[in-house]
Amino acid sequence: MAERDEAQEHVQNPKDLKEEKKGARPCYPKTTRRSVFACISIFLLIIGVVALTLWLVYRPTHPQFRVVGAAIYELNISSLPLLSTRMQFTILTRNPNRRVGIYYDRLTAFVSYRNQQITPQVMLPPLFHEKRSTVAMSPVLGGGAVAVPLEVGNGLVTDEAIGVVGLRVVLLGRLRWKAGPVKTGRYAVIVKCDVLVGLKSGVVGQVPLLGFPACQVDI
Repeated sequence: MAERDEAQEHVQNPKDLKEEKKGARPCYPKTTRRSVFACISIFLLIIGVVALTLWLVYRPTHPQFRVVGAAIYELNISSLPLLSTRMQFTILTRNPNRRVGIYYDRLTAFVSYRNQQITPQVMLPPLFHEKRSTVAMSPVLGGGAVAVPLEVGNGLVTDEAIGVVGLRVVLLGRLRWKAGPVKTGRYAVIVKCDVLVGLKSGVVGQVPLLGFPACQVDI
């Protein structure tokens, strides 16, 4: 009787055999795994070559900026440390790329003097820059009082007496490159335009620019 029970224990249920087969991991030959690995490597290599080729073909060049005109309508330094001014600058921006357009998002502008901001930031409208094109913008900056250090006010008084004031027009924002239907992510852009303007006390309106240097563009 005991021998019969032991024999029954050694006989497995067919259902249990099926479950064991389902749980067993398939064993792939080494050649199959090598083939899969080789295919993945070739695919990644092709993607890398295509990406590099597209970058070399469509590699974008930085846009160019230049200040070509200036007008000062107000420069009130009689209530220091509050400075009130209103200025207008004509800025030319050129896209030198033959295959790539440029989108400008959230572009703002302000004027600084001796690394001190002297006008509030002004939001500029969005801009799409066509390939190999030039766009002119003439933002009016200022119009509100800005607190400045005493040395900034004294420096403006001295420069105004001399007749030449060094200013910096700053543009901040983000841009996207567009090559055909493809648009890149947004990149921060900083444009710094250093200009020397001729300024005489009591004279408002158009003022002469002493040279037209190219602006510094950082992306």
